[in-house]
Amino acid sequence: MSPLRIILTIAFIVSGILLAIVIMRQESKQRGLSGALTGSGGANTDSYWAKNQSRSVEGRLVIWSRVLMVIFLALGVILNIKAI
Repeated sequence: MSPLRIILTIAFIVSGILLAIVIMRQESKQRGLSGALTGSGGANTDSYWAKNQSRSVEGRLVIWSRVLMVIFLALGVILNIKAI
């Protein structure tokens, strides 16, 4: 096994663990039966929360989960290339 492949494998494992942690820390988006009965799910798009959601902790977790997902998938594709 080449040193590059070992480094990529370790990065792949670490990114997978971090991705799982970030996803588990996010709040559930389901509202249950009350969310199904209201037309828009009770969401107000003009609220202060909706406008500043990306600056909140939840917004940062969403951004980090997207970044880690791209890294995880890219490393998975790179590791499956037989030339390395």
